[in-house]
Amino acid sequence: MNIMLFHSTYGLRPAVRAAADRLRSAGHEVWTPDLFEGRTFETVEEGMAFNDEIGKDELLKRAVLAAAPYSERGLVYAGFSLGASVAQTLALGDEKAVGLLLLHGTSDIAESASVDELPVQLHVAEPDPFETDDWLSAWYLQMRRTGAEVEIYRYGGAGHVYTDPDLPDYDAEAAEATWKVALGFLDSLQP
Repeated sequence: MNIMLFHSTYGLRPAVRAAADRLRSAGHEVWTPDLFEGRTFETVEEGMAFNDEIGKDELLKRAVLAAAPYSERGLVYAGFSLGASVAQTLALGDEKAVGLLLLHGTSDIAESASVDELPVQLHVAEPDPFETDDWLSAWYLQMRRTGAEVEIYRYGGAGHVYTDPDLPDYDAEAAEATWKVALGFLDSLQP
């Protein structure tokens, strides 16, 4: 698979590169665009402040420009937290998208969004302050309305970005379970 993997609000940190390497070692081609142009952050608050400075439109523009050269190949869009929301937005707007892998995050869904049975897999902590139960229920129903085929995996007791070993949220058991399921999902996709 061709995978466009977007970083979280922490920026393009070593954990994102390690995830890309893990995907590559499983036989996938992976791109990790740096939407923050080299900036990384130690806290969610710092990252969100920088994200607010850039603005949502500019962030999406950077993501679209990064994905455009590869979209004809049929991409799996993937991302961590903020990057998952970016991935979701791009996947729902790309008729050639092959799949959507969301780690730790989702996004609003445009009323006009429509896909043809796009495979979607979401992995989130339970509970997650950024992905509440009510939000996830509404999100699931809206994604199904778009025509997506959605799977949700919840990890009790894990922190928000539990796959990053350099963050306090890290949960080794949940991270390994996530990667095992996610790799199976990617292997099931048809280009």
